[in-house]
Formats: sequence, C-alpha cells, structure tokens
Amino acid sequence: MKILRSRKQMFAFFMPGFLLGILYVNFVVKQYIAEPGIFSIYFLKQYAAVEIIAGEYMLYLLRVRVLPCAFLVGLAFTKMRKVSAVAFLLWTGFSSGMLLTMAVIGMGVKGIILCVVGILPHFLCYIPAAIVVLWYCWMYPQNRWNKQKTVFVILMGMMGLILEAHVNPVLMKAFLGTL
Repeated sequence: MKILRSRKQMFAFFMPGFLLGILYVNFVVKQYIAEPGIFSIYFLKQYAAVEIIAGEYMLYLLRVRVLPCAFLVGLAFTKMRKVSAVAFLLWTGFSSGMLLTMAVIGMGVKGIILCVVGILPHFLCYIPAAIVVLWYCWMYPQNRWNKQKTVFVILMGMMGLILEAHVNPVLMKAFLGTL
C-alpha cells in the first residue's frame, strides 16, 4: 500500500507541472505561438531534408542527455534528493505540457503524433532509468542504491542514446514524409 501511495505522490508533482505548462502557453506566450517555429511545416520539411550523421549526433546527445542525468544522480546522493526529485518532476511536467500544447496549437492532432514519434523509441529506455533514480530519491532510506540499479540506469541510458541517434531520425523522417 505504501508503494502505491508513493507512486501517486510522485505523479502528483508531475501533473501540476503539466497543467502549469499548458496554462503558460495559453496565457503567457500565446502571442509568440503565431510566429513560425519548430511546428511550422517549413521548419519540419527542412528537418526532413537534413542528413543526420549518427556519430556527430551521438556526441551532441551525450552532452544534452548525460549532463542533466548526472546532475540528478549527483543530487540523489545528497540531502537534497527529495527536493531534486520534486523539482525534476515539476520541470518535466511543465516542459511536457508546454510542448504538447504548442504542438496542438501549431499542428492539431498531427502535432501530438509528431511529439509521440519524437520521443520514440528512446524514451522507452530513458523513462525507466529516470524512474529508478527518482524512486531512490523518493523512498530513501527505505530504498538503498545498489549495483543492480547502477547497471540498469547505465544500460538503459546507453540503449536510449543509441536508439535516439540511429532509430529516431529514421522514424521522424518517415513521419515527416507524410506531411
């Protein structure tokens, strides 16, 4: 029962962030949405035409994905572990709400599909790795860090990076070809 309560508590921090992201787009940055951006057909067609070099893209992804992950893992071993988990959940929810709202306003249902294609398949690896770290932060001291968690987080992160560098560009180009 305690596990279910804890999962609900973690979800309870993600959802307000998600709602704030939606409200932020609708009320604060509404005037900027009309300008051409990443959800314009012109930008998306340019993206589809670009040749992505997997090796260079992997180096970029290492900076973009590993640094925030290392920061969260580093904070997980301090007294700020629960605060960092809450901040991560709020920020992730806020970012998700903003992105999905901008996608829907810019492209309608195709925007939602674009967002789903944009996070597949690599987020199927990133999300479980993040949940393990957040779960540790949330449940400490009942939950201890061990070698299995370390191996799982590293392997899922590496698989996610490989999928993001090699598979996701192919999926994105296939979807963008339908626009």
